[in-house]
Amino acid sequence: MLAPVCPHIAEELWQTIGKPYSIHTQPWPKVDQTATREDEITIPVQINGKLRDRLVFPADTSEETIKSAALASETVLKYLDGRAPKKVIVVGRNW
Repeated sequence: MLAPVCPHIAEELWQTIGKPYSIHTQPWPKVDQTATREDEITIPVQINGKLRDRLVFPADTSEETIKSAALASETVLKYLDGRAPKKVIVVGRNW
């Protein structure tokens, strides 16, 4: 990944670690899609437009589970003060 930007340094480093001839003859690295996935997600909870809580869930948690956990949070219950929320929106994920 360094070779296109800093070819001379990349070549020196390649030879220092004992690799064959030139780094510029090597294939481009393959992308590992599993390495880019998150194991956990942090969901911010807002009440009246202000951040009140952050909840952490496994990345594959359903929208309904997130909603019910947010509504059961002690912090959220304190701010709702016994009233039902007018609207619950879960944003930022492709369910």
